[in-house]
Amino acid sequence: MLRRAQAPGLVAFATAGDPDLSRSEAVFLALDAAGTSVLEIGVPFSDPLADGPVIQRASYRALRSGTTLERAIGLAARVRRQARAPIVLFTYLNPVLRLGVERFAGEAAQAGVDGVLVVDLPLDEAGPFRDAAAGAGLDTIFLVAPTSGPERIRRAAALGSGFLYAVSRLGVTGPRESLPGLAQALVSRIRTETTLPVALGFGISHPAHVREAARWSDAAVVGSAIVQVVEQYGSDTRLAEAVHGRLRWLLGTAGGTGAPPAGSTGVPAVDS
Repeated sequence: MLRRAQAPGLVAFATAGDPDLSRSEAVFLALDAAGTSVLEIGVPFSDPLADGPVIQRASYRALRSGTTLERAIGLAARVRRQARAPIVLFTYLNPVLRLGVERFAGEAAQAGVDGVLVVDLPLDEAGPFRDAAAGAGLDTIFLVAPTSGPERIRRAAALGSGFLYAVSRLGVTGPRESLPGLAQALVSRIRTETTLPVALGFGISHPAHVREAARWSDAAVVGSAIVQVVEQYGSDTRLAEAVHGRLRWLLGTAGGTGAPPAGSTGVPAVDS
């Protein structure tokens, strides 16, 4: 799903149904048009423990707008008909179990989804899910953390496909001033255990972060920096334009367009 290239790859995340399903579709199409390598469609969940406050608020807005797992899959199908980039569904396990693993895999594949990342799926219990996904033609993507040892990395690589998602630091998602020193070491350790592409995420919110991540990994994952633009613009008619500009800025292909004010952490200021 990810391939090495001269330009840095970028996996762009936004939450399905934020601020609503119609405008959410426009957000993903804007990300695709801006040149993202992979579209990561987040399924809203009531208890998103891996996510920081920016994406937690996005989940709340999406749930309030009536977004469910099935509607998120429907959104993916509509985006697939127009988008160029591969699509990954990012979800927590509970919605999948409620829908049914086999049904979920079948409906996601029929919608044109390419891969699935179930953030709280225990690696030691992931075999049946991986088999159902593979049977439907879906990649299963696993997280690897700075605390993951060689055996766990090998296990994630053996079960996974598409790419591995390297978590740059401990804690939850959210923009940061700089990438932690653990990130490069983690990617290096992953490289010794597998040839799967590696996407580096958590905290990437500035073009310098994307360039730095591209030195070690195959792609950077950007989530909160995009979701915060969605939060800021909301019902504004310039929402898609703002998202497009922010991604182009992150990729270093738009000069100053989409850049946040000087002195910011890489995303526009919003109320907590």
